[in-house]
Order: sequence, then C-alpha cells, then structure tokens
Amino acid sequence: MMSLSYTLERVQHNQVLFEGDAWVKKVILNRPKKLNILSHEMICQMLTNFQAYEQDSTTNIVILKGNGRAFCAGGDVVSILSSMILGEYLGLSGARLDGMEMLACGLATHFVFSKDLVLLESELDKMGTSDTRKIVRQIDRFSCVPPLKLESAYARLDVINKCFSKDTVEEILFALKEMEHYKTEKWMIEAVKFMKAASPTSLKITLRSIREGRKQTLEQCLPREYITSCHIFRGSMNYNDLCEWQPPNLQSVSKEMVNGYFTEVDNPHCDILQLPNRSNLVQVEVLRSKI
Repeated sequence: MMSLSYTLERVQHNQVLFEGDAWVKKVILNRPKKLNILSHEMICQMLTNFQAYEQDSTTNIVILKGNGRAFCAGGDVVSILSSMILGEYLGLSGARLDGMEMLACGLATHFVFSKDLVLLESELDKMGTSDTRKIVRQIDRFSCVPPLKLESAYARLDVINKCFSKDTVEEILFALKEMEHYKTEKWMIEAVKFMKAASPTSLKITLRSIREGRKQTLEQCLPREYITSCHIFRGSMNYNDLCEWQPPNLQSVSKEMVNGYFTEVDNPHCDILQLPNRSNLVQVEVLRSKI
C-alpha cells in the first residue's frame, strides 16, 4: 500500500500579482491555465501582503480579482452556507454556483456583469476613502440582481433537500439513485458519478464538516478545517496498488476513522490554528444587511 502523494509543480513566479497605489491595492490571482486554484506559495504571498495592508493606515480599498475566465477554482465556500441543504449538495457532488446563485444564497453581496468590472474598478481607484458605506454605494451603482438560469440549483431545491438532508452519505447516495428511477436528470447523474469516484473517506469528512460548520462561527470553523486539512496533507487518505481508494467504499469508513480527522494532529508543524486579534477591523454591517 502506498500513500497518496501530492506532486508539487515547479514553483512559478508571479502566481499572484500585486498592484495599486497608496490608497487602492490590487491582488490579482495569476494562474489562468489552472483556473487560479490556490497554491501554498500564493497563500503565503497573499497573507504577507494582506497583513501589511491591514497595518497601513493609507490603504482604503483592497481589490481581489483573477486573470482568465475563472476567479478561483480552489477554496471551500460551502462551509459558509448557514441553513440550507444546498451546502451538502455542493460539498458532496462537486457542483458549482454561478454569480447569480451566489448572490441568491448569500455568499455574495453584489453581482456586477463582467463588462462593467473594469469601469467599477476605475471608479474605486478614484475613491480616497475607506468609508464602507461610500464604497458600497459606489458598487451599488454597477450591481444588479439578474434572474436565475432555468437549470439553476434553485429550480430543484425540493429534490436536493429531499436527498441531501439524509443522515449519512450512504443514505444520500441511495436517495439519489432512487430518485433517478422516477426522474432522470443530468445533475443527478453527475452527482452520483462524482460521489462514486470520490474518496469515501473525504465524502464522510465533508458531510460532517458542513453540518458542524452550520452551528459554528467562522472563528470556530477555520481551526477545525485547518486540523482536517493537516490530516489530509499528511497522506492519511490512501490508494492501493490498483489506484483504488482505501478504504474502498463508504461502508468501510467507520465513525471512529472520521473522528480521527477532527482531532489534534500529532505533529509539531501542525499546531492548533490561532487566529490573530483583529480589533482594528472596520464594521461592515452595511454589507451584512444585504445578505
């Protein structure tokens, strides 16, 4: 049995671009061929600069964007969803939300068409203030609430809720297969296919993480996600010589095995995540009111 290895690509320069002036900083994800998926190097670069921006009293606005057709294909936004079974659907099926859906479920506060982004960015560049209300008013000028597409997940929430509200991954998968007998739709086929191909262990970790996160604050979620990630990156999910996941099926993944991914990591390089005190954060109730 061999441990699943992570092939580290050759370090590429300029994976993140940092631009702007004294008032407006721009952080640009620059891996368009990889859909701007985050690498460890990128995260380290951004963290260093974000900390510097936060301490710089002259920085009023930070604009984060991505080169290419995707903003960022990496990252876990599912845990932010607070009260919808949509979170289970996204986490277990690998489905993605578009901009309109992110606005509808509260993951985004504004939707701006791509054709207007350059002009919006230009207007933000001219603003010499960090007043959140003034910045939001400027964004409001370019934002809109477009209709959801006919094939949107929101058009099938009743079926999603019925299937993905089950107690276990096994029951969710069974419910999807049963539903296919009555109404075969593309999204169901893709969801079942994805879940069958995914690591059985990762599916159970994901379901538990989403449901625990729904009852927690962001400050509680991040350390828990960090511990789980440390276990995964240590190679505790395995392939056998036939490139099959080990354990090979959902029934073989016990509750005790899943619990192990939520316990402290016995490694001096994986301490419990300590979030910094950010007492100087600007209150953004004006944004929260939009969600």
